[in-house]
Amino acid sequence: MKSAATARRDAGPPIFKRQLPLFVTAGIFVALFLTAAHFYEGFFSARVFISLLSENAFLGIAAVGMTLVIFSGGIDLSVGAVIGFTSICTATLIEKHQLAPELAWTLALAAGAGLGAGMGSLIHFFRLPPFLITLAGMFLARGAGFWISTDSIGINHALYGKISAYEWLFGTAAIPAGALFLITVLLAGYAVAHHTRFGRTLLAIGGNEQSALLMGLPIGPAKISVYAVNGFCAALAGIVATLYTGSGNPGMGLGLELDAIASVVIGGTLLTGGRGHMLGTLLGVLIFGTIQAAILFDGRLSSWWMRIVVGALLLVFILLQRFFLRRK
Repeated sequence: MKSAATARRDAGPPIFKRQLPLFVTAGIFVALFLTAAHFYEGFFSARVFISLLSENAFLGIAAVGMTLVIFSGGIDLSVGAVIGFTSICTATLIEKHQLAPELAWTLALAAGAGLGAGMGSLIHFFRLPPFLITLAGMFLARGAGFWISTDSIGINHALYGKISAYEWLFGTAAIPAGALFLITVLLAGYAVAHHTRFGRTLLAIGGNEQSALLMGLPIGPAKISVYAVNGFCAALAGIVATLYTGSGNPGMGLGLELDAIASVVIGGTLLTGGRGHMLGTLLGVLIFGTIQAAILFDGRLSSWWMRIVVGALLLVFILLQRFFLRRK
């Protein structure tokens, strides 16, 4: 008969230990937000918190797709370029070719998902490194965006005006469309990551692909699908960016893939795959937004301080992950 200690050990680590990176991320976010609220009057308010969501909506949407990819042990460097391509493609279709926004969005989303599926297929069937394949995808998407137009194109359409001006009243708080898009995608991403067989398969692949294969899990379809989903999310982020800025720009999203990866890792997801939480990704995005908002409230600090602080946090979380893997 098993002892109580043995039974507890066989049942797996306690939830606090398993989700320790998530709790650390939550603690850092709360500490940053309260510190900023202490120094800057008016920071501790629903308006500031909602602005963190709306102003970082396209980063958050891209980070949701990136989370799923990193769950599987992969990486995608093309998301920033896909955002730029999607934005200029959408603007061109609407303004120069007079397509309805809904049709332009459909084509842009299909292009993003198609590029992602193509990269996933190359990674799976030819056993190629995700870093190199998605790097090629980044150059392809960025080059295609500048091939369409080297200049930004403004979007003057009634539907864009209505969506950009829309606000959902929640009590006394007004939540803009960008924040609503982010919340919707996060909820969908949470459901897929933690309550579907597809999400569990991605975590199993990231944990140990050979073991997942021996378990009979659909490794190939899952890999191709997760890159397609990530491409779809990147394209959606590009569309949301056009709603936020009212224009398409081929240079949009430059370097955003690194911000998305940093948000996921700071959110507690293991960069090697196999463990993570979608809520952590939201917290990582909010940490980005809090640092940026604090710099704007101060008015004296350079925007590069955000990069310095995020770089320090990223280093801390990489070291924490290393410690976690050694104790595993």
